Amino acid sequence: MKDSAQVVVIGGGVVGASVLYHLTKLGWTDVMLIERSELTSGSTWHAAGGMHTLNGDPNVAKLQRYTIDLYKEIEEKSGQDCGVHLTGGVLLADTPERMQWLKMAQARGRYLGIEYDLISVKEAKELFPLLEEKYFVGAMFSHEDGHLDPSGVTHAYAKSARMNGAEIVLRNRVVELAQHPDGSWDVVTEQGTVHAEHIVNAGGLWAREVGRMAGLELPVLAMEHMYLLTEDMPEVIEFNESTGKEVLHAVDFGGEIYMRQERKGMLMGTYERACVPWSPKETPWEFGHELLQPDIDRITPSLERGFAHFPAFERAGIKQIINGPFTFAPDGNPLVGPVRGLRNYWCACGVMAGFSQGGGVGLALSNWIVNGDPAFDVWAMDVARYGDWATMAYTSAKVQENYSRRFSITFPNEELKAGRPLRTSPLHDRLKAENAVMGASFGLEHALWFQEKGKDPVEDVTFMRSNSHAQVAKECAGVRQGVGMIEISNFAKYEVTGPGAEVWLSHLLANRMPRTGRIVLSPMLNPAGGLIGDFTVAKAAEDRFYVFGSGVAETYHMRWFLSHLPDDGRVTVRPLGLELTGLSIAGPKAREVLAAVTGEDISAAAFRFMDFREMDLGMIPAKVGKITFTGDLGYEIWVKAEYLTQLYDLLRRAGADHGMILFGGRALNGLRLEKNFGTWAREYRPIYGPYAANLGRFVGARKNDFIGRDAALKERDDGPKLKLVSLKVDAGDADVIGDEPVWIDGRVMGWITSGGFAHASGASVAMGYVPAEFAGAADAPFEVEIIGERRKAELLTDPLFDPAGERMRG
Repeated sequence: MKDSAQVVVIGGGVVGASVLYHLTKLGWTDVMLIERSELTSGSTWHAAGGMHTLNGDPNVAKLQRYTIDLYKEIEEKSGQDCGVHLTGGVLLADTPERMQWLKMAQARGRYLGIEYDLISVKEAKELFPLLEEKYFVGAMFSHEDGHLDPSGVTHAYAKSARMNGAEIVLRNRVVELAQHPDGSWDVVTEQGTVHAEHIVNAGGLWAREVGRMAGLELPVLAMEHMYLLTEDMPEVIEFNESTGKEVLHAVDFGGEIYMRQERKGMLMGTYERACVPWSPKETPWEFGHELLQPDIDRITPSLERGFAHFPAFERAGIKQIINGPFTFAPDGNPLVGPVRGLRNYWCACGVMAGFSQGGGVGLALSNWIVNGDPAFDVWAMDVARYGDWATMAYTSAKVQENYSRRFSITFPNEELKAGRPLRTSPLHDRLKAENAVMGASFGLEHALWFQEKGKDPVEDVTFMRSNSHAQVAKECAGVRQGVGMIEISNFAKYEVTGPGAEVWLSHLLANRMPRTGRIVLSPMLNPAGGLIGDFTVAKAAEDRFYVFGSGVAETYHMRWFLSHLPDDGRVTVRPLGLELTGLSIAGPKAREVLAAVTGEDISAAAFRFMDFREMDLGMIPAKVGKITFTGDLGYEIWVKAEYLTQLYDLLRRAGADHGMILFGGRALNGLRLEKNFGTWAREYRPIYGPYAANLGRFVGARKNDFIGRDAALKERDDGPKLKLVSLKVDAGDADVIGDEPVWIDGRVMGWITSGGFAHASGASVAMGYVPAEFAGAADAPFEVEIIGERRKAELLTDPLFDPAGERMRG
């Protein structure tokens, strides 16, 4: 074993082997994989080996498609058979709602280039004759589903990596990690120490232990998972002989069951509701090529449904029940990427669907390590989507919820209950007393909308318009016609101080920095010119700035801030979290409410749009900016947490004389849509540049130095290939939610990023990206596909509300 390497990958499952291979494909051959036992020794060897392209996040689906396509490449390179059986798959819907979900999945596939066919139950029966038709209402055929040999795939990755120059060391456990001041690592193993520039935690079942070696507590938990293998089945043999094909891969969503052929019998697996974590606090190092004791009683309810839905199974003998542990993150997606504040430490953990996602994870992470960017939109897999609040107990609650709902529909307006409430602001109880329907974002409870007094604060989950629709309309009208108040403590807040603060921020952000007492809006770009953030920046003093951004991206952005922080001590940046809390008041009467609680001159001339001032409101010291995400006249008011309830009460009393209402996040979404305002993680993501996203006016092109400047100016000069547009949609009783295809002249040419109903304008609005040549084509025949129906859409060249922006500047 050599004593140094550019990268050490810890863990020899399919994910670790994929990362190693992809690093060598990019030309990094001084790389090493260290495995405590043999390749595949953790979860990989006992996996069912299914593969599919279907995923609720289209960006993950694209990486799954890449993974499946990759198997031919590594087979040819290595000479190792991957045992790929590309049978196709039947996805069975047991309810009209599930059929709606499949229609939406088919629509996403249109712009991803993934082929899905909606079929009848009768057609599904012809493809998969084991099913009992009466339990289903429809189905979807997926052309690229199938299964493979887990061991063959892992060894194909490993052999291909070795052929490219990588070293693989087996039967050698990593026992300690120690970081040097330059960011490099000593990887201490049973056989000696390897000095590495980078390390990758692909520890699988031992990912927590490898994390703890570096002081991390990663939000990952192993669950027991069972599947059974049948004896030979006459029905399978007959199908093989009559068609010359294998029985297809199948998923019964209502039965929580997946199936595929195994030899001349079938494999049936289930995600049972009575799920059980495995080794919840620590994974024993001695665990290896062994299985857990099956618990047939626990999966009996699922098997009973399976035998009813697929009667041939009831007549078949069970040859073996496999029970083995698999790791999950709280939402079921992988944990990938660099860790905030920990140089050169990379995660590739929690990849439950390793044979659908392992290749994509390896590609993205190797790009990230070698080139500084994953080259794809991997937000749904980024380890930074969790903060320090994702404790072991939280992770356990959410993983069990996710596991038991593996095949359940999660509706776009559904807020899952496990692990809540966890983080609450001081206003939580007051908002609940006002009948708020609460949601959780980045672990923090916040008001979505306010139910009528006397009715339960519960939302009907649906793909259609819900019982929130009328109430949100009242909230929007209250803002536009008078004044409304919303808590904004769920925004991310950062304080940047020190004599080098302005120079550092100016280098990090694309726009020019504001003068003291002023605010600017600014994108943040990566070196390739991709949008990695959009911020409101307020300059409170020469050496003190406040930066406001998306709450869900706090860890993501702090990781970037810290990785670019100079080491001379001239700049300090810290997230303020719930140390700084806030309320926003907005609407034509907002100034009257604010004037009632302060002696400051806040007239239009004295307190201009985008001004920022520290002032007392009553007895409360506050920071006030004349800006709101509603696009109306309004103010964002920030105070220390100990003042928030008093501020709330003060503003409620002052607002009573002006009919002030409370509004929540749903209304805010409707208000920003009618202003064509985009938002982080939907319209603004790293795959888009600032000119594509209509943020070019916030790029300080005359600045000589900021990250991404050359790429941004090239995008400006060449013109972006895509442009963000807003569409008014003839939506019927269902609005867009995001990820729907945009049809132009009968072809899918774009996609929706977000949308909803803009109540104050009485219109359904969608935002999305289309080829740039259509961004100004008001007469182009736009259509948006909503739940399988192509709906006519009209290009909005100007915002529906206040297109000149006079209200917010007043």
